[in-house]
This record gives sequence, C-alpha cells and structure tokens, in this order.
Amino acid sequence: MSHSDTADRILDAAEILFAERGFAETSLRTITSTAGVNLAAVNYHFGSKKELIQAVFERFLTPFTDCLETALTQRIADEGGAASADDLLESLYTVSLGGLKAQGRDPQRFMRLLGLAYSQSQGHLRRFIVARYGQTYRRFIDLLKQALPEIDPVTFYWRLYFMLGATIFTLSSFDAIEAILKEDFGAETTLQDTIDRFVPSASAMLRATG
Repeated sequence: MSHSDTADRILDAAEILFAERGFAETSLRTITSTAGVNLAAVNYHFGSKKELIQAVFERFLTPFTDCLETALTQRIADEGGAASADDLLESLYTVSLGGLKAQGRDPQRFMRLLGLAYSQSQGHLRRFIVARYGQTYRRFIDLLKQALPEIDPVTFYWRLYFMLGATIFTLSSFDAIEAILKEDFGAETTLQDTIDRFVPSASAMLRATG
C-alpha cells in the first residue's frame, strides 16, 4: 500500500467516524482499526489527532472555497461590480455545495462535521479554518454586507448565524427530513431541490424586518 493510499484510508475512516460519533468520542484506535492500519501510520501522516481533524476539513473546504471564489468572481463580473444577496447565496449553496458533490465529497457529511465544529470544543479547528480559508469567508461576508447595507452589524451577525444554523440542520439531517416529507405528504425531493428551496428562505431570513 502506498503512502498516499494509507493516508486516504485514514482520512476516509476519520471522516465517517467523526461525522457519526463526534471528535472527542472517536479515538485514534477506532479510526486505525476501521482503516486497517496501525497507530503509527496516523502519527506518520498527520502527527496528531488535531491535525487529522484539520486534514478531514481540508478535503471539504479546499474544493468548497475554490468553487465559491470562482462563483463570486463570475457573479461580480456579470453584475458589473456588485451582486445581490440572492445571487451571493446562490453561489454559496448551489454552486459551492454542488461543486463538493461533483468532486466526490458528501455535502451532508460536510454539514454534520461543520455543526460539530461549532458545538464541540475545537478551538484549533476554528483557528485552522480562519488561517487557511478566512480570506474567502471575509470576501463573501463583505459582499453580502454590501448587498444589505440597511442591516446594522449586530443584527447582520445574528441573522448570519441563524442562517448558518438552519443550513447545518437542514442539510445534515436531509435524509431524515426527506423521509418525513415522504411519509407525511407522499412527496419526494432531492438534495439539489432542497438547496434550491433554501436559497430564497435564507435570503428572507437575512432581510427580515423588525
């Protein structure tokens, strides 16, 4: 087995187990047992559990932010230097999450991991994300603020996190929500249909008066 194959097997196992059980609840021994490698392989390829967690996020965040950067640049070019909140949210949800799926990464698992990053004590992860991907995040937020100049900074902060919470819950729980939809209404949907429905809802959440 090559070094890259070993690292990928560790990352695949860690990604699934972290999403299912959480970071603190998943031991390195469980990860190595699932991956079929020894504990020394984790130390060799990643150095520590914290660095392994960061590597798991890197596999999602690099394609996600690459797609988002490209989408934002295209939006700005199309709109002559500005973009509406709806266009920016479309770039965030449809283009970027769709880009993840196209590259073989599971958007639902990404949302579960992102939710855990906020709900569990992982300060190192927040510092890693800010250091590595903060420029893209700040660009998106600045453009969104420009599109919604009437909203004061504190209100904007809270609405942004309300939106993020709704996003994480909806997309990370998509399978369960879809099952309820089918049972209660006899209707079926896809993840993309759900994302398309979410964009105007997220926009309304940011624009709400009062």
